[in-house]
Amino acid sequence: MNLINYLAWQRKDILLNMILPNQLTVLRIILTPVFYLLFRTGEPLFVQISMGVYIVAAFTDWYDGWLARKFNYITEWGKFLDPLADKILNSAAFFAFVYLDILPLWMVVIIVIRDFFITGLRAVADYQNISFVTRKSAKWKTFMQMVFINYLLFVYTFSITSSIYVGNESIFKLLMDENLIYYTMLFVTILTFYTGIEYICKNIVLIKKMFNYET
Repeated sequence: MNLINYLAWQRKDILLNMILPNQLTVLRIILTPVFYLLFRTGEPLFVQISMGVYIVAAFTDWYDGWLARKFNYITEWGKFLDPLADKILNSAAFFAFVYLDILPLWMVVIIVIRDFFITGLRAVADYQNISFVTRKSAKWKTFMQMVFINYLLFVYTFSITSSIYVGNESIFKLLMDENLIYYTMLFVTILTFYTGIEYICKNIVLIKKMFNYET
């Protein structure tokens, strides 16, 4: 391949990777630190803005997936980056709640390590054209994480917004009950850890094949 053909191929590859779904994925990664830094201030106005940023970031997750499926905008780069962007956003949210002393650090660490480890395994498997079996329990895990994050995000934001909080103190006291949050988070942590172990056990043969892969 001569230099001109190589540059043309590189340009085509870059253009393919920068289709709208992948641009939205990149945008989600860019918005993540914005959300995190605003949210952890604990200042009502900044927290409200951060909630808006998180909603936009979460919407890009749904929309880029919809675009990719509808118009077949699927690239190897997108298959790797999209789930990674999701994990980065969720991890930022979990750590923000740890910083505000709402969630225990050890639970968040277990969740983050599990999610990034499995995401890494899947990325290597995709690179080697190996298809892992995804269990329904993993989808439930993701659903439970998202529901819990959104619950905490909305309840906390409203609880520090005086126009909403005043007059509803008893409701927010119930919604932000320490035991409720702790045991719900414990359930999410156990479910996340279990699905990670299940994922490895169900794909152990493929994982062994993957790491014995010879180029």
